[in-house]
Amino acid sequence: MLESVLIANRGEIACRIIRTAKRLGMRTIAVYSEADADALFVRMADEAHLIGPAPARESYLQIERILDVAKRTGAACIHPGYGFLSERAEFAEACAQNGIVFVGPPASAIRAMGLKDAAKALVQQAGVPVVPGYHGSKQDPDFLRQKAYEIGYPVLIKAVAGGGGKGMRRVEKAADFDAALESAQREASSAFGDPRVLVEKYILAPRHIEIQVFADQEGNVVHLFERDCSLQRRHQKVIEEAPAPGMTPEMREIMGKAAIEAARAVGYVGAGTVEFIADGREGLRPDRFYFMEMNTRLQVEHPVTEAITGLDLVELQFQVASGDWLPFNQDDLEIHGHAVEARLYAEDPEKEFLPSTGKLWALDFPEDEGLRIDTGVQAGDEVTPYYDPMIAKVIAHGATREEALSRLAEALGDTVVAGPKTNVAFLKKLCEAREFRKGQFDTGYIDRNMEQLGAAPQAADPESVRLGVLRLLEHDFDLRNYRSTVQVGSAETAWDDHDGFQLAGPRRQGFPIKVDGERTEAVLEWPDPSAHHAALNVAVRWGDGVSHLIEDYMPLDPRGFAMTDDGVIVLREGRQTRIAMYDPFDIDLEHMDGGDSIKAPMHGKLIALFVQPGDRVEKGQRLAVVEAMKMEHVLIAPADGEVAEIAAEPGAQVAEGARLIVLKTEE
Repeated sequence: MLESVLIANRGEIACRIIRTAKRLGMRTIAVYSEADADALFVRMADEAHLIGPAPARESYLQIERILDVAKRTGAACIHPGYGFLSERAEFAEACAQNGIVFVGPPASAIRAMGLKDAAKALVQQAGVPVVPGYHGSKQDPDFLRQKAYEIGYPVLIKAVAGGGGKGMRRVEKAADFDAALESAQREASSAFGDPRVLVEKYILAPRHIEIQVFADQEGNVVHLFERDCSLQRRHQKVIEEAPAPGMTPEMREIMGKAAIEAARAVGYVGAGTVEFIADGREGLRPDRFYFMEMNTRLQVEHPVTEAITGLDLVELQFQVASGDWLPFNQDDLEIHGHAVEARLYAEDPEKEFLPSTGKLWALDFPEDEGLRIDTGVQAGDEVTPYYDPMIAKVIAHGATREEALSRLAEALGDTVVAGPKTNVAFLKKLCEAREFRKGQFDTGYIDRNMEQLGAAPQAADPESVRLGVLRLLEHDFDLRNYRSTVQVGSAETAWDDHDGFQLAGPRRQGFPIKVDGERTEAVLEWPDPSAHHAALNVAVRWGDGVSHLIEDYMPLDPRGFAMTDDGVIVLREGRQTRIAMYDPFDIDLEHMDGGDSIKAPMHGKLIALFVQPGDRVEKGQRLAVVEAMKMEHVLIAPADGEVAEIAAEPGAQVAEGARLIVLKTEE
């Protein structure tokens, strides 16, 4: 076994690799950016070395800096994890040239499968079916538009390089093709340094099914069964499971054989995933699945395969990289039960899944048999805008699919996370959705059911506001003796008292608060002012009326709250509600505007600007694009008008709420 490993990655995958490496007795070496100086993976490693500033292109994508650390520390091998340099052929080559083992396939295999057009041609020669479309090298927009017309809408524009949904756009009609092509090319160029795309027929009712393959240096290749990754949003996987619902032994054998042939076609070594798209309109059929791409690395969703096979895929990677044969053949492998993985992200489903950043004021996961948590953060850590927004992967295993899904839903319900907004409630509703439970879903399921899954704007939860107000007061006062705490009748005259004294009716004491940043008012009310331990009513005013929220005080469960620097976050049914005392002097002058400003929806980078001062714009017109956490977000005009001011330039890092464009709208 190799004696030491440098992990050329960060976050939860770095932590996951370190755990296996330490169990095997390997010395672990981490590299980190300035933003990750206090990260969990840095603390877990035996040693850690700074390689650059926060942006990935200045740190985690710097091959020479990483190799320099590897040579200085005597690392026997480098594990690239997934993302960053994991599928860069030049990185694998550089490792070999410096006498360092690359824990992954040879550079030739990465290069062969790294470009989707070439990969499709290669596997087609090996007898693997591919999706109809244009996979050539010509990139003229007029030519690609014509090819889309010939293929027939809807079509899918896909980046030739990379994966993970980057540079991918579904186009329903010809009028949308040009804008989608431009956006896909820009995102592909940003993510992979290659703007080239291909155009394919969009498969109706598509199921995304992938086969995990493993190969050693002696040419032995096996598959470790399939994973279903059909629950997606913006082509990003949300929930994955193994085995695939509705998979028959015949279909599994045929798909597994196709995946093995694809791996053999490029002389593959190590862990890889062959991804297929299947037409699910009439169930999974052997004549209706097509090769999409091969990911020449470990996958984010590999834990579900580990759960049903009992294998440690990272350990297998180290064994194969050491030159060992695979310790089994195809007939030795069996499926045990069912496993499901949910990706817990720092994003806000109620605001079109905008990335969310900030301090994790609370983070706690349940512990249970059949439950696994892979995370790279702890309470107190910061979620930054520089990297993928994943907080954790929650994996549940059970004897049956129903048991695994129920265990996952329960675990998500018991998960406590406060600070950045998250998709935990959204994930729980997905696990409980009737159609998903019955196996009636495809890659468009989430998009068709956004509102039912809670991914739509929602009003403030009155119960959360009530609890938040009480928690703030409980934090500062003894509520059961609140009248004594404020020293009722201690002033020289009744008019000097501060306990809500009034001549008639119940005593009341009002104070301004903020609910998710919006100013409103809370009112404490003592219906019976003569009682020493009076019942306590709380009312909170917002909107057009008053919501009476409580009639008596009971001690609060601390697991439902996270105290922050300026208030409290209430955690209820997976949602977060921020409650704080209102400070009239706490005004963000920089972000004040007249209401016609286009603001940055989150921390990120302004990567495109389509207008300039004096331009006339129409409602719905694209104005700019902000990129954060590897995703693009288009800003559009809220009304017809004229561009009065541009407050930021392309390439600038912008804060959430920062004014970017000022419009003079028409009355």
